[in-house]
Amino acid sequence: MFVLVAVLVIAIAAFLALRRQPPVVTVVSVTREDLSATITSNGKVEPISATVARAEFPTFVDKVMATEGQAVRRGQVILTLDAADVRSQLAQARADLLSVQNDLRNARAGGPPDQVAQLNGDLQAAQVQVKNLESNEQALESLVAKQAATQDELAQTQASLAKARGNLQALQAKKQDLVQRASAIVHGADLRVSQAQELARSLEDKVGSATVTASTDGTLYSLPVSAGDYVKVGDTLAEMADLRHVRVRAFVDEPDLGSLEPNQKVSVTWDAKPGRTWTGRTEDVPKQVVARGMRSVGELLCSIDNDRLELLPNTNVQVLIMVRERHLVLVVPRAAVREDNGQRYVFVLADDKVHRRDISLGVASATKYEVVSGLTGSDRVALPGEKELRDGMEVRAGEAN
Repeated sequence: MFVLVAVLVIAIAAFLALRRQPPVVTVVSVTREDLSATITSNGKVEPISATVARAEFPTFVDKVMATEGQAVRRGQVILTLDAADVRSQLAQARADLLSVQNDLRNARAGGPPDQVAQLNGDLQAAQVQVKNLESNEQALESLVAKQAATQDELAQTQASLAKARGNLQALQAKKQDLVQRASAIVHGADLRVSQAQELARSLEDKVGSATVTASTDGTLYSLPVSAGDYVKVGDTLAEMADLRHVRVRAFVDEPDLGSLEPNQKVSVTWDAKPGRTWTGRTEDVPKQVVARGMRSVGELLCSIDNDRLELLPNTNVQVLIMVRERHLVLVVPRAAVREDNGQRYVFVLADDKVHRRDISLGVASATKYEVVSGLTGSDRVALPGEKELRDGMEVRAGEAN
């Protein structure tokens, strides 16, 4: 019985002694390290200055002379379309154009050439006739005065002159009417010529588009059609680009947009190529926020080196953006930093006690903060634990693993 009581007393004494001991807190030393602030996001690969060939008229694919993914040279024929119907329309359009051009020339010349020539000939003959009769009238008047000709002869000549003058006036009026009518149709004929020229040019372009060629050296990264396929206006026939340099459209969440600037380093990874990383630079910083599913994002454009042609257009990639870098700066774990009414602080261990120390922070990584002021390289700071820390509280230090 005595032994049992003694054991109980010792146990109680040990328990009370333990309760009086300061709590154990984990402490870490303030260190100097290189620190990087990054933004992670997802994105989509896009070609730069891609050439997209589309069907300009409904038809069938005639021949395909290339395969998707192959390298192509400028001017190389990729495929051809059946353009027989369009060529027939072009021939008719050219014939119609010649016809309306002829109508315009006639209108500008005052009328149809045969009518104009006939009328001009009749006018010239009528003018000569009037002139001759006027000469005869003068001569007869002189002879009648000398009684060398009769009054009846003079009267007959004058009657013929009046008739010739009437005929001349009728012909002049006819020519004036022809000119006026031709002038009135010039505008309409000119419009018809313009319309016929536009139609012919459009059909010529369609005939030209029936042969799809590479506009520059590059990669034929999309060829969605095969020989015999029917295509509608606007359907994609082929997509080509120089894939040595591509662009990634990164979808950055709204809270991170303020850290973005042009020319920041970018790293890109793709699940299809594990262990491979592509590098580049930011270019166009987002100017607006758009909805993308449940997220509000800005679309950041990044230029990426793709000299091995491994990144393919329209693939989904992961993007790491280096927004800031600091070399050999004081850093503390994020977990050690607390906040009170906007003021950041840590608990510094000194003489087996923790003391509150206000600090100013700089760059932040995923796990650490840069300390701009408030700490030195010899300080040790406490991490959160089971016991709530207070300024001046006694503690027992336990080093972090």
